[in-house]
Amino acid sequence: MNIEFKRLTEVKKSEIIELMNNQLVRRQMPLLRGDFSENDCDKFIAAKERLWTEHGYGPWAFVINDQFAGWGGLQPENGEADLALVLHPNYWGLGKVLYKEIISRAFGEMGLNSIVVLFPPTRTRIKGLLRLGFKEDKELEVGDERFIRYRLEKPVKNEGKK
Repeated sequence: MNIEFKRLTEVKKSEIIELMNNQLVRRQMPLLRGDFSENDCDKFIAAKERLWTEHGYGPWAFVINDQFAGWGGLQPENGEADLALVLHPNYWGLGKVLYKEIISRAFGEMGLNSIVVLFPPTRTRIKGLLRLGFKEDKELEVGDERFIRYRLEKPVKNEGKK
């Protein structure tokens, strides 16, 4: 399996639009209201590219075996590095592989001490998130929607242990 992390500008807009209008995907994204049009896609890509310009990081397009699978990664959110992972349902089984690479980059080359993820309270299946080491941090409001923020701290290396 060949996995590539590309910029959103490197994939067809039609594929992003199809993903963002997929009803199974939309169920997990309460801030996504109405149809996601080509104009919305242009604004979305421009906003994500601005993150790269202003902060040096932002979300990627995930391309698996030359097929657009979704987008995500880390993006600045109120002074925190927020993890997003939005995959087409055909690729839901590959989330953990992508997650491991994102985490490696976050705590490795980016040198972050923690990352956060925001889940709407309607996402009640969180055992997997907790198993990864995330801990509930606090509730907050984004775009008139309530979210629960979970935090993952950078693992501490045990020096001298084998």
